[in-house]
Amino acid sequence: MERPEPGRCVTLEPGLRRVLAPNPSPMTHWGTNSYILGEGEVALIDPGPDHAAHREALLAALAPGERITTIFVTHAHRDHSPLARPLATLTGAEILAFGTAVAGRSPLMSAFAGELGGGEGVDDGFVPDRCLGDGERIAGPGWEIEAIHTPGHFGNHLCLAWGDRCFSGDHVMGWATSLVSPPDGDMGAYLSSLDRLGARPWRIFHPGHGAPVTRPADRIAWLAAHRREREASILRELSAEAAHLSALTARVYRDTPPALHPQASRNLLAHLLDLWHRGLVVATPGPSPEAVFAIAGPLAEGVVARSDRGPSF
Repeated sequence: MERPEPGRCVTLEPGLRRVLAPNPSPMTHWGTNSYILGEGEVALIDPGPDHAAHREALLAALAPGERITTIFVTHAHRDHSPLARPLATLTGAEILAFGTAVAGRSPLMSAFAGELGGGEGVDDGFVPDRCLGDGERIAGPGWEIEAIHTPGHFGNHLCLAWGDRCFSGDHVMGWATSLVSPPDGDMGAYLSSLDRLGARPWRIFHPGHGAPVTRPADRIAWLAAHRREREASILRELSAEAAHLSALTARVYRDTPPALHPQASRNLLAHLLDLWHRGLVVATPGPSPEAVFAIAGPLAEGVVARSDRGPSF
């Protein structure tokens, strides 16, 4: 797929348009995909950053007489949610999301939030007009959306089902893996959410960044296997030698460009916290970015088998 032009409205299929925000970066690829769903009284999915040119492009993408009545936000990162409130003020649309930036955070992440740092790119001030529960359905003229709570990349992350199509936010993308950075991200929750998505017969995913994912089942299976292989490599490294997070990042992500090591380190911390929670590693003096991590003991055959089944973080 050729790189789309920021601000240009593209019809992806009947009833679905995409407008690319002008915020490219190593973490956002070409930029944020904003989706316009339906005709007449339309829904907007992931309005994106509070950027004047993007706001005007979204309004210009509406046909004469159309208006935005509903704004869905997949999660409260600054590349997805900040434009929601200005657009709602202009259009009168209702903002729907799972909750605020801390909604859906797991008990494990909540317990260690003060020690973990993090909070990269979080839209701390985000507040929806209405919170969507898992499985809740919202309908408009010619469209219906089902909210699927998929924590992992972010605690308040929603995937949005439209029939056999899914707006997958940052949970499943084709161009890269998702960054999972504690305490907003949780690796155990990410894998559970992948399993949940994988249980449904999707036709296509429309992600928050990059091109549509045309083989969702294959992509989900690859992402799960990639995470399990990453977990296995961490356990192998720690079996050889205990390490601080920084040293372990250099060893586990030796093929990742050094410029991305800060993000890789956060992702590695998410893996380590999940392994600690499952009793497979120990952290001295306790789980934190400054801890020394070590293997908890001899790896059982079952643990190794589980790990082996399943820029990349």
